[in-house]
Amino acid sequence: MKITKKTKLSELIDNKKAQIILEKYDFPCLSCPHARFEMEALELGSVCEMYDIDSTKLIKELNEKLNKK
Repeated sequence: MKITKKTKLSELIDNKKAQIILEKYDFPCLSCPHARFEMEALELGSVCEMYDIDSTKLIKELNEKLNKK
């Protein structure tokens, strides 16, 4: 799975490894009750931009850890 800024949160949210990485970056949507209803529409890059999260670093780490064989 190739993760990009366009990746929907719904594709990541149930993955335990992804959750750990997102928590490391203080990703707000994991604990937000409203975000649960918007997971299909929310894109990783948009949320990073809204909350001033370094999307380049986050996406690089997600791809490295989630695509490790």
